[in-house]
Amino acid sequence: MNLEVIRQETPGCSDKIFLNSAGASLMPRSVVDSTVKYLYEEQEIGGYATVMRNSERISRFYEEAAKLINTKPSNIAFVSSSTDGYAKALSSIDFKEGDCIITTNDDYISNQIAFISLQKRYRIEIIRAANLPDHELDLEDFESLIRKHNPKLIAVTHIPTNSGLIQNIEGVGKLCKQYDVLYLVDACQSVGQIVVDVEKIHCDFLTATGRKFMRGPRGTGFLYVSDKALHHTMYPLFLDSIGAKWISFDDFVLNDTAKRFELFERPYASLLGFTEALRYANAIGVSQIESYNRILSDTLRTHLKDSSFTVLDKGNRLGSIVTFCQPDGKVEKIQKILSGNHVFFKENRKGDALIDFSFKEVDHAIRLSPHYFNTMEEIERVVQLLKSISL
Repeated sequence: MNLEVIRQETPGCSDKIFLNSAGASLMPRSVVDSTVKYLYEEQEIGGYATVMRNSERISRFYEEAAKLINTKPSNIAFVSSSTDGYAKALSSIDFKEGDCIITTNDDYISNQIAFISLQKRYRIEIIRAANLPDHELDLEDFESLIRKHNPKLIAVTHIPTNSGLIQNIEGVGKLCKQYDVLYLVDACQSVGQIVVDVEKIHCDFLTATGRKFMRGPRGTGFLYVSDKALHHTMYPLFLDSIGAKWISFDDFVLNDTAKRFELFERPYASLLGFTEALRYANAIGVSQIESYNRILSDTLRTHLKDSSFTVLDKGNRLGSIVTFCQPDGKVEKIQKILSGNHVFFKENRKGDALIDFSFKEVDHAIRLSPHYFNTMEEIERVVQLLKSISL
């Protein structure tokens, strides 16, 4: 991994310290070039002709996404975001009154809201599995809940947006396989940051978004659908001419691939930009990205603790999302010093992580999310800036 070349290919990192890849990362120049080039073609010959001219390039999206998470192109669907893919996956499940979803205290805000919406509409039950004292998932509790409630679905967010915690989705996946329970994984903060292998996770659905650690355009993402889900003819509530073929006045035949979760209309320019972002990550190798990110984030956490900040990340395995606050639980001084020195960051509020932040007894946290285009010198610079704060 040649950091100097990567930074040259990332114009956005030349005049700032960018530490918000968990929100929307900086795109490589080639990603923007691919997107803009396609738009110029549309300008000249129209959208339909441009799709036909670029059919081979478009098909590479499925190949690159499949390579990134160790699956087949037929298991990949393009979606506009992780949340879009998540909603389509949920809509493919035939929930009935009395059904149960088992999830965690650290699931993503939009997912929690979706569960509550299903609860209000179908009167399903939401059960959140316990955490161990070290904040890891309690797999014994998971198994006990599975046996007791026979859940319709188990849903886990791999890395919560409000924490560096990397949850044990493989351990949960083994239980789901053992008890034959549908398993949905939100990987929007993990794909592109760390190695994700769906063969090891044993999930039926996995969602990812392009704009975060994969460094793609906004409005892009993918949904992984397992062979099991496809063979059980699971499909989203609303299909169109991509998802199915109309064969008679009152019937259709499903697309036999994950494309049944797609819609005919999509932003092809962004899709090709996303394809380039996927290719870029695959060329570097996610294992190398993960190793370097761990050095950056571990160094940052260590320095923050040594400087008397309250680091909120808990768990035995932590990723490249670092959340912290002042010892008094406030963040105003941190915000001021970072904003005044062109450091890009995100403030997370209690409403973003109601359960987690209630347990941690905080209302706000600063989130820094270094990625592989960042340097150790940038981390040291941020630490020195923060040390100047009178706590």
